[in-house]
Amino acid sequence: MQAQLIRRGRIRRWPPLWLSLALTVGATSSAFAYTAYVTNERDNTVSVVDLDKMQTVKTIQVGQRPRGIVISPDGKFLYICAGDDDIVQIVDTKSQQVVGDLPSGPDPELLALNKTGDLLYLSNENDALVTIIDVKERKALAQIPVGVEPEGMGVSPDGKIVVNTSETTNMAHFIDTDKRDVVANVLVDARPRYAEWKSDGSEVWVSAEVGGTVSVIDPVKHVVTKKITFSVPGLRSEAIQPVGIRFTKDGKLAFVALGPANRVAVVNAQTHEVEKYLLVGQRVWQLAFTPDQKYLISTNGVSNDISVIDVADLKVIKSIQVGSFPWGVAISPE
Repeated sequence: MQAQLIRRGRIRRWPPLWLSLALTVGATSSAFAYTAYVTNERDNTVSVVDLDKMQTVKTIQVGQRPRGIVISPDGKFLYICAGDDDIVQIVDTKSQQVVGDLPSGPDPELLALNKTGDLLYLSNENDALVTIIDVKERKALAQIPVGVEPEGMGVSPDGKIVVNTSETTNMAHFIDTDKRDVVANVLVDARPRYAEWKSDGSEVWVSAEVGGTVSVIDPVKHVVTKKITFSVPGLRSEAIQPVGIRFTKDGKLAFVALGPANRVAVVNAQTHEVEKYLLVGQRVWQLAFTPDQKYLISTNGVSNDISVIDVADLKVIKSIQVGSFPWGVAISPE
């Protein structure tokens, strides 16, 4: 029996339950509309992608050869490596304009923020250095010598260790963030490109682009405990080149971008076995989750698009055109 309201002599019926629920769900879903920011290496831009509309809505002009990109924890600023300008640019996400620079050192390529967002760690590819930057003061605090052609930067969950990968030395360098010094070097396969920590800090995974593997490293003993290999039917092994890595928050799954294989591998993060390959765009580079981990975004350099992966269903659901040679991706926290 429907509830009734008597007012001014009229009988007014409450809205049916299904309509109330629909309105509530609609209000909730709109609150979780995220924005992806994609660096386009060839046309010196950042594409702004509305992940609710599933389309590129704006293009921001930035410095030369933008690659690495991160977003501040509060979502207010982007930090972008403009490698050929030897700077890290600061973009205000509200005005969507460049509002300043950070002193990065020569040829910054990839960067990572600590949890509080006040320290930035970045690789200087041409000078074999890792630079630490105070974001608020906009000044470099230290430069740490590492191997030749450093790239990957991964900050441990507790912020005490940063792992840098050197592409030519073929090592993962463990840097103590208090001492600001390398405390261990771990040999991995050829051309390591990325380092990613599990959320519980128990493992660091390092991708080797030319070696075609991902090394699983014990961060306490500083040894490789497992090497994950990949095999895609119909593809030559040299076409499988692992780069970006991301873990689900529960630590159960890992996703690995496989470069010119045009696939993202789905890996059981507990058994280290590959469970599935997802076909995305051409030459997939980097990956990023939406904060709710509903979607995983891949940047596809040669096809000039990003792929949207439904994480629950493990399916690619959308391709979105961006700029020329998309490389890095960061997603707003809200």
